[in-house]
Amino acid sequence: MIARFPWGTAVLGVVTVALAALWSLPFAWTLLTSLKPESETTEVPLRWLPSEFTLEAYRSVLTTDDIWIWLFNSVFTAGMVTVLVVLLSSMAAYGFSRTDFRGRKALLGFVVAGVLVPTEVLIVPLFHEMVFLGMVDTPWGVILPQVVLPAMVYILKVFFDGVPRELEEAAIVDGASRWRIYWRIVMPLSRPVLAAVAIFTFITTWNNFLWPFIVTADPGSMTLPVGLATVQGSYGVRYAEVMATVVIAGLPLLLLFVLFQRHIVRGVAHTGLAGR
Repeated sequence: MIARFPWGTAVLGVVTVALAALWSLPFAWTLLTSLKPESETTEVPLRWLPSEFTLEAYRSVLTTDDIWIWLFNSVFTAGMVTVLVVLLSSMAAYGFSRTDFRGRKALLGFVVAGVLVPTEVLIVPLFHEMVFLGMVDTPWGVILPQVVLPAMVYILKVFFDGVPRELEEAAIVDGASRWRIYWRIVMPLSRPVLAAVAIFTFITTWNNFLWPFIVTADPGSMTLPVGLATVQGSYGVRYAEVMATVVIAGLPLLLLFVLFQRHIVRGVAHTGLAGR
């Protein structure tokens, strides 16, 4: 019997490769531009490949003190937001999933409704709050407003609903408290979804531009995306240095994806974000 050629698989593969190539074009242009001499970045007609590859743009960017300050601020901000989101969201989700109290459904509905509120709507009241608390131009002024993520609470609540209650009942018989059950039983069993929440939160916080841009004016308090905007403004047409800064800003996220892509896929599958 002659095997039929898998046309469907072949077409899907071709479409996937085409989409991957299309997605890679902006990154390829950015990388190649950052390796050009500055004089070639504005040549007409534009050329993909430089006449000679040079790292001068990277040397110029990396020798400035601000880039290292911005990088540290971004790592600290994204790391702290990730830790606080995982801890606070998981505690709230466990409360919704495992405790029964008056108004629980209404409060959960209020949390879910928070997913529908655009971040831009909250910018003005949040800024006034940070001014009142004296947190403008401080790391905590950037961090705290990003800690409340209703979507993560709901995702974790849905996952916790699937954890067998028999394990908790057995722990309660043995005299375990709610906190011990949460910390010693539920959290270890939820590592895939916790990893997904942590990775998504870190990426979102790292890329966040609007709120850090509004709440910081001192270059020493800026994160990398905000600092990148000031580089564009001060360097003008020095596109090689701008592109080099973009590549440097994107490298941590690329490394994060390469190292934890298995956890990302497993987390999407466990949280139902794949459309199930």
